[in-house]
Amino acid sequence: MAINTDVEDWGGVGSNDPGERAWLLQSPSVDSVRQLEAERSRGVSSWAAVFIVVNAALGAGLLNFPAAFNLAGGVTAGVMLQMFMLIFIICGLVILGYCSQVSNESSYQEVVRATCGKVTGIACEVAIAVYTFGTCIAFFIVIGDQLDRLVAAMAHDTDDTTDHWYTDRKFTISVTAVLFVLPLSIPKEIGFQKYASALSVIGTWYVTIVVIIKYIFPDKNMTPSPFLNRFCVCYSSASWTAVFNAMPTICFGFQCHVSCVPVFNSMSRKAIKPWGVVVTFSMIICLFVYTGTGICGFLTFGSNVNQDVLMSYPSDDVAVAIARAFIVICVITSYPILHFCGRAVLEGLWLRFQGEQVEVCVRREQRRRILQTLVWFVVTLVLALFIPDIGRVISLIGGLAACFIFVFPGLCLMQAKLSETASRTASWHGSVVFGVVMVTMGAFIFGLTTTNSIYQDIIS
Repeated sequence: MAINTDVEDWGGVGSNDPGERAWLLQSPSVDSVRQLEAERSRGVSSWAAVFIVVNAALGAGLLNFPAAFNLAGGVTAGVMLQMFMLIFIICGLVILGYCSQVSNESSYQEVVRATCGKVTGIACEVAIAVYTFGTCIAFFIVIGDQLDRLVAAMAHDTDDTTDHWYTDRKFTISVTAVLFVLPLSIPKEIGFQKYASALSVIGTWYVTIVVIIKYIFPDKNMTPSPFLNRFCVCYSSASWTAVFNAMPTICFGFQCHVSCVPVFNSMSRKAIKPWGVVVTFSMIICLFVYTGTGICGFLTFGSNVNQDVLMSYPSDDVAVAIARAFIVICVITSYPILHFCGRAVLEGLWLRFQGEQVEVCVRREQRRRILQTLVWFVVTLVLALFIPDIGRVISLIGGLAACFIFVFPGLCLMQAKLSETASRTASWHGSVVFGVVMVTMGAFIFGLTTTNSIYQDIIS
């Protein structure tokens, strides 16, 4: 089936509002959600919706989970934190479905705008733009990490000490970006997105399988951390507050809320109860994938685990080299889609600010699109060249992901309930209180993780 990805048509069926074109936040779900919107009259089953939500959640954040378990203080702390946060993650998805139904809007930012007002809606759009921008930086860093080891493997350098100019990290990232990423980012249409979905699913599952197998059957040349034995599940961290260091990774990994609002509106049974079942099953599947990677990766390397777990394995490992190749291909195809989402939000904000309609700006659209793409591309590339690892980026945008998971859903729930004219029962009061709890938790996580990330960048 042909998929129309024309920039004027994004953001819901038949919508002309440029601000509605940014609901596609995470690349694994892009093709599937667009097909769902195209076939909205038929709707999709709950099982199909489960697959779409899982695709939306799984992504490059998977590589950082073993390091997050290390920062949290071990397997026990990491798993317990995931389980606790998963309750609110699922609740946030259910709340968004409810608010989408109440407001009759089909994209995340439009639900926020309709429920909470113009100012909050603009703040949400800006947050989406910043989030996609940070994710694009992380993608370039992931490309550099994987190419470092792939080049070393092809050069038969087991110590990863190749010093030729053409093996330099900055050179390989720049060449890959200019030759592959930039040409895919400039077009007005992104029909190639249908391949990214399948590659992302295969890549993430393959990485998980490799990490688990490498833990069960370790290579002889891989030695565990001296601070951790094979059966240890926890070690003493410097402070009990260290568990909060894992929150950005967990938020970044499970953040699928922006792209899941259209999924809810595309279901054949657009009701809260089946939607609750869908998101619960989806998040449980993601929990197993992330936990399996996190536990086995952490237990394999202990406190020596790299921010990108694949960087902890030797470059000459064939199975891991295939995983690295999968990740590079997935990221190359995912960057343009994330960039498209951010560009669509910026375009919507610009047109709203100018008070112009899409049809009036068609003549200037191409020039503006190329300029936006080049600025976005150059800035993200330059920042990626000088940021040492993916953990630095995730620690920042992971805190922002908490806003999509906790703050905006909580605000929407509060406003939706406060606008009701029916009698205020105990369930009404409970919903408002829960919304306040969601906003408070999200603000706490965002403030703590962002402050800690900036502090770590300053002292390092």
